[in-house]
Amino acid sequence: MNPKLLDEHGNPKYTNRLAREASPYLQHHAHNPVDWFPWGEEALEKARLEDKPILISIGYRSCHWCSILNIESFEDEETAALQNELFVNVKVDREERPDLDGVYMAAVQAMVGQGGWPLNVFCLPDGTPFYGGTYFPPDDKAARYRTASWTQVLRSVAEAYRTRRDELVEAGRDLVEHLGRIASVGAGEAGPPLADLLDGALAALAGQFDAKEGGFGGAPKFPQPMTLELLLRAHLRGDARALPMLELTLRKMAMGGIYDQAGGGFHRYSTDSRWLVPHFEKMLYDNALLARLYVEAFQVTGAPLYERVARETLGYMLREMAHPDGGFYSTQDADSLPEPDAPHAEEGAFYVWTPEQVREHLGEDAALFCQLYDVSRVGNFEGRSILNLPRDPAEVARVTGVSPERLEQVAARGRERLYAARARRPWPFRDEKVIAAWNAMAIRALAQAGVALDGGEPYTVAAARCARFLLAQLRRPDGRLLRSWKDGRPGPLAFLEDYALLVDGLLALHAADGDALWLGEAIGLADAMLDLFWDDEAGGLYDTARDQEALVVRPRDIGDNATPSGNSVAAEALLRLAALTGRELYRERAEAILAGAAPLMARFPAGFGRMLCAADLASARVAELALVGEPGAPDTAALLEAALHPYRPHLVVARAAPGDAAGPALTPLLRDRPALEGRATAYVCEGFVCRLPVTAPADLAEQLAP
Repeated sequence: MNPKLLDEHGNPKYTNRLAREASPYLQHHAHNPVDWFPWGEEALEKARLEDKPILISIGYRSCHWCSILNIESFEDEETAALQNELFVNVKVDREERPDLDGVYMAAVQAMVGQGGWPLNVFCLPDGTPFYGGTYFPPDDKAARYRTASWTQVLRSVAEAYRTRRDELVEAGRDLVEHLGRIASVGAGEAGPPLADLLDGALAALAGQFDAKEGGFGGAPKFPQPMTLELLLRAHLRGDARALPMLELTLRKMAMGGIYDQAGGGFHRYSTDSRWLVPHFEKMLYDNALLARLYVEAFQVTGAPLYERVARETLGYMLREMAHPDGGFYSTQDADSLPEPDAPHAEEGAFYVWTPEQVREHLGEDAALFCQLYDVSRVGNFEGRSILNLPRDPAEVARVTGVSPERLEQVAARGRERLYAARARRPWPFRDEKVIAAWNAMAIRALAQAGVALDGGEPYTVAAARCARFLLAQLRRPDGRLLRSWKDGRPGPLAFLEDYALLVDGLLALHAADGDALWLGEAIGLADAMLDLFWDDEAGGLYDTARDQEALVVRPRDIGDNATPSGNSVAAEALLRLAALTGRELYRERAEAILAGAAPLMARFPAGFGRMLCAADLASARVAELALVGEPGAPDTAALLEAALHPYRPHLVVARAAPGDAAGPALTPLLRDRPALEGRATAYVCEGFVCRLPVTAPADLAEQLAP
């Protein structure tokens, strides 16, 4: 905290309403001189009574530029006094309230053509937006950024509200109408057949592909795991373009600075086109999605690199992001103190090295390690070096005259020692909210790793612990799912993505460990999801439940961004449930979602990676596997390996122990399916019409072969 904001006893001079909130992002602003409100009726009522516009400032705890704006403006007493005089000030954690973030992000993008965080939106007292932007610098930096300063914006907006109110009201009304049209896009519009969609999507992606560095487009470059998963699906359909694009991207990311070479896991994105300099924050959802993608790529190719990256990424999640009781925390900051007594945090300080530091910890291995991992006196990031592999290790071995085995020993030993040394540095802040949707992505990644990787049982166990944590802690007594939880304090009601992703994760977990509990919970959550979020007129699902707080527009997102949209995950999960249960309603709802999204998928395939994966499933022949065997028994494990070691995105799995009534009560796939002669038995079906049961893994693999 700024020392100027402390009294003579070292205590905060200011405390606002955010001190009562659980969110670490809101808590971070609790001692600003700004008179912040959390979002709610109290702030809206104050705005109405005092006839003031509302400033809604949205961000998240690990956001670098959110921290900069806080230091420059929200901690400045003079600037804060101006905000307090002219506005009712509201702080929102976008991770807790994706509904508010979605509405106001769309509004700012419509007004100024771009968005991002921090997001600052000026609204009428009823919450109708009329102006906004992202980061605004203080007065002394405005000329450098060639933009208005924060205080200039505050004064200009307040003056417009005072003198041109009618214009703002009309502009706000037009904007809300525009947002309403966005929320209903696709309803009633016909799109191309799904097979044509998939072919067209790959052609469009091939045109955007960076053939030198992998990925799509230029800087900044995002991993886009859902789009990359679509390439895996295209490869299975026989498209020769898909796998080379995928593999180049996965290798380049794994060798770049976007990947934490010492500790595992991925940073948010690369600021350049070659995956070198990341934005250093680490998000649970990125790592869950990418770990699963690398598992799937390993299933297809058998490449050891992909298995190693998957294991290291999951290891990072389990080591640094896990709550002791089973859930996973949200994020780690980009910024940290470069040394314990440093006055200010710096972006990336935790992760970068100098040659002297490497020599201190690696001794005689240092020179070779530095050559391999691009550590130099000049550095590759602000005079220091981000560990990355600019050259293939085999080439480094050839040039240096050491054996590949010796080089790998130096690399492995060096990574381990530098990680241990790094652990003694000041750690980046960790946001310890547990978010349902993000944890659900972790469940699926862990569950898939558990069955796809040799010795993967600990991953399956971790997935089950996480699922039990969510179902115990992030659910009200009446069964309603919650968005988030922190230190025993529940967050708001869950949104569509929380329900859809948890259904998705629980289905993967049921396949991995055979517990009927997960299948039953998935069905119950899917039914609740359709009841709370489905809208016949829209032909899809809204992001907020029918009984949740009404905003200026009810948000409905069908595009996939950093995380998959609730609609796209719901479409795929409902298709899987339809195959497992035979309930036609699930398939009808999924097909309606896909039909509504088809026109936009055809025009903008890069923004619909997960939705296109759902379209791929809808257009495929889905195989149904009923596996009856004792969980954990060697014969059951052997059949499970034959089924799920390969990448089979068009396979659904229902499991039960012999004599168990819970599974058969949930799905007809398991009814009248005995274990033959006391051995684990597999039944491969399509549309509930099954082939002869088999007990040998080779026979099961033959039945499941394309």
